[in-house]
Amino acid sequence: MITQPEITIAIATNTSRNGVNRKIQLKEKQEHSHVDHTTNGSIVSLAVSATLHCLTGCVIGETIGLMLGVSLQWHPIQTAIIATALAFITGFALTLVPMVLKKGMSISETFRIVWLGETISIGIMELTMNIVDFLVGGMQVQSISEPIFWYSLIAAIIAGFMAGFPVNYVMIKKNIKKKCH
Repeated sequence: MITQPEITIAIATNTSRNGVNRKIQLKEKQEHSHVDHTTNGSIVSLAVSATLHCLTGCVIGETIGLMLGVSLQWHPIQTAIIATALAFITGFALTLVPMVLKKGMSISETFRIVWLGETISIGIMELTMNIVDFLVGGMQVQSISEPIFWYSLIAAIIAGFMAGFPVNYVMIKKNIKKKCH
């Protein structure tokens, strides 16, 4: 825990009720300003780490959803919906569970801390990944054994990172998303 330095300020004299003059000292903790002391390089590093962490959760859910949708021959929209829902579940789980277990926080407390940054990050990645999966053809194949399924997933993962990185960078720089994993 970082302790903040104390500043002692001497304030002239004060006359008490009985007419005695005395000096009053006011001790005050110096407030730590929320000015960003981070270098651009460390923000980039944090953004890469946050994006990869978020992408890992997205890819787990996305892959399971795509495999289900393709194997059951669902319409691409149904496949995208289940893939997105599972990506949000696994993405949040990869953030919430470690914070609950390692930091001893409650799930609701943890969720309040991370919901905005994770929702934006996962949302951008999922939108991008589903568009790429669809356009490359991975959602329309007959079987997950077809190479195009896996090629489109790889393309979607790369596109998801490329879309998520600048978003995470800006959120970290503006203190919307914090390092929490």
